[in-house]
Amino acid sequence: MKKIVLLFTAVLLLISCSIQANTIELFVSVNGVKNSKGSKSKPFLTIEEAIKRATELKEKDTSLSIVINILPGAYHLTESIQIPSILNGLQIKGTDASEVHIKGSIPLKANWKKYNSTMYVTKVPKDLNFDQLIVNGKAQILARYPNYDENGHYWQGYAADAISKERIATWKHPKGAYFHALHSGRWGGFHFKITGVNEDGTAILEGGKQNNRASKPHEEFRMVENVFEELDSAGEWFLDKTTDKLYYWPSEGLNPETTTFEVSVLKDLIQVVGTLENPVKNVSISNITFENTQRTFMEAYEPLLRSDWNIYRGSAIFFEGTENCNVTNSEFTNLGGNVIMASKYNKALTIKGNHIHECGGSAISFVGDPSAVRSPSFNYKEFVPVAEMDTIPGPKNELYPRNCLVEDNLIHRIGRIEKQTAGVQISMAMDITVRHNSIYDVPRAGINIGDGTWGGHILEFNDVFNTVLETSDHGSFNSWGRDRFWHPKRAVMDSLTTANPNMPMWDAIKTTIIRNNRFRCDHGWDIDLDDGSSNYHIYNNLLLNNGLKLREGFNRIAENNIMVNNSLHPHVWFIESGDVFKHNIVSDAYQDVRLLGWGKELDYNFFSTEEAMLKSQIYNRDKHSGFGDPLFKDPARLDFTVAENSPALAVGFKNFPMDEFGVQKPSLKKLAKTPEIPQLKKPSINENNVSPTIAWLRNDIKSVSSAQEQSAYGLNTAEGVIVLKVWSQSPAVQNNGLRAGDVILSASGKKTGTVKDFFVISAANAGAELKLLIMRNQSEQELIIKTK
Repeated sequence: MKKIVLLFTAVLLLISCSIQANTIELFVSVNGVKNSKGSKSKPFLTIEEAIKRATELKEKDTSLSIVINILPGAYHLTESIQIPSILNGLQIKGTDASEVHIKGSIPLKANWKKYNSTMYVTKVPKDLNFDQLIVNGKAQILARYPNYDENGHYWQGYAADAISKERIATWKHPKGAYFHALHSGRWGGFHFKITGVNEDGTAILEGGKQNNRASKPHEEFRMVENVFEELDSAGEWFLDKTTDKLYYWPSEGLNPETTTFEVSVLKDLIQVVGTLENPVKNVSISNITFENTQRTFMEAYEPLLRSDWNIYRGSAIFFEGTENCNVTNSEFTNLGGNVIMASKYNKALTIKGNHIHECGGSAISFVGDPSAVRSPSFNYKEFVPVAEMDTIPGPKNELYPRNCLVEDNLIHRIGRIEKQTAGVQISMAMDITVRHNSIYDVPRAGINIGDGTWGGHILEFNDVFNTVLETSDHGSFNSWGRDRFWHPKRAVMDSLTTANPNMPMWDAIKTTIIRNNRFRCDHGWDIDLDDGSSNYHIYNNLLLNNGLKLREGFNRIAENNIMVNNSLHPHVWFIESGDVFKHNIVSDAYQDVRLLGWGKELDYNFFSTEEAMLKSQIYNRDKHSGFGDPLFKDPARLDFTVAENSPALAVGFKNFPMDEFGVQKPSLKKLAKTPEIPQLKKPSINENNVSPTIAWLRNDIKSVSSAQEQSAYGLNTAEGVIVLKVWSQSPAVQNNGLRAGDVILSASGKKTGTVKDFFVISAANAGAELKLLIMRNQSEQELIIKTK
């Protein structure tokens, strides 16, 4: 036995020596010297030298494993690091992200002179172009109007007159200014460069290609920057490129003569690029802070199929044509555009344990090549005729990300410049897993899936909240599914999918799973499956504010979710949608809009009130559902587990973990926020016997329930249905329909004493119109409203 142990030990030692002999470690230090050997005692001075040496070694022996160790310090790149396939197996690792900084900025040697009582000026090298000024490690504010206000909402301060003729007339040199405005529907933002001024004093604009749903710039939510005359507050700066002079208004107490200045000169820092035929393999990047790149909002953008997105196909750390690469335990901050992108073919890329914050674009993006999509369309109104359509399911080629992992990352305050952004963006990809990430304080979605090509994604144990902060009509999770089956005219889409029931699965070939997440969106939906999103399984999610929206798509199963203070929003369902909604806890009636059918199964759910449940039952759904208090254990601590005696258990609801959301890495978990605790709306009828509010066609209604209400509305009896609040886009409101304050007395000639009566009559109405008798301003009048 002893001989066997000795022999085994000897074999292990031999293997270890063999591995070590095949591994070469190179070192880089800010204290290194040029033309050194890159050893630990004589390290390289720059990362570029280490990359060059690694390439030389690999060209001689491709079997070598090379590790580039970056010792503590700040490394200012003058060009991005290129990693081709010859460097397969390369490791680039710092000692710790808190110690090692790779920057897209270079130090600025300034000779500051007083310009006036508040500003300083210095000459800069000719042709030095930069759009970020970093002072003592903090990015400063490019001169702008209105002034930067962290609490200023859109653009951190907005003004309708940002580029008014009157304001432009006060600028000596408008050319070169940047104009930023939200989309008119607040579906992201637009960015323009002012190239001159028209004879009438208006700006000549270039750009505005950053959104795939064209519109005019928003009339109010606007901001302009890079104008010398707007340099009027502390922390602002301006570079006059005609004179090569930099102007700066330092913050109080800051002495420019003893301060460190840097300026951004690079758009990207590391490019890991191979091909499908010759991919870059097994490259790892770890324990580094990446910072200070240029902004990219004026670069060339491309549409991501028929989603609302256009995107710049670039990022600070960029992967294309790779296999088994990873980015771990690093920090990314003050980057001007996208942070990490997997473009076209990428297999098994892992992004884990990183902290991403204060960046201009999206945090992590997976974006395939449109050539992999069969019969693609690139604009909302486009559609390939069926007779010309490729009807084979799945991708056409291999140029798309697949089997990738985004795990245990802390992502917040991204989209600081661009607004059509996400913490994690997925488009034209397959089998992407997004797990245990905390994502918050973002202008649009936390996680966005732009299309149904090709599904198989797993989103689990994420904590996503404080989203849609500077846009609208979106969710903490958002998706679109404007795939081959989708047509901008719903009647055409309905006929297509009726004739071809499997058509929605041609692109969404795999089920996307959303499970065990916590979502809260105060400015949209917690989960928003928008136009056409199909083939989803959504379960065990805690939705803290605005519920679940399912629009237009097919084959969605939503089960065992908790919707605090809200409900299911079924929008524009088709007759054969195949949707299933069961074993969920909801706090309100379903908030339906323009349904052709009520899905495959809606049953065994638990409502807060009988009225909310009855609304569904009159449509022959939820026959086995229940209502009442679900008996949450400790909602004040975000524990919505139900008690052992909860009546919700009787309809099949099962508890799921409440303590596994978000980042788990201790150092990141210590930094991460958690969502605001919702104040629960009172379930059932309260102690004053006030009838609960119910949503109908997205209008709030309730039964008359007191003599006080009878008197207030001038009613003959304490009966009727009060319209408390209306939604302007509801069919019942448009064309001089219902108004807030109306009381519905009868419908189709039948008395509506309660909301329940109204729902029964409404359900029996087969047409698109409904005749009402209402009380308005204490006067009865007849009204015909639209219901579809």
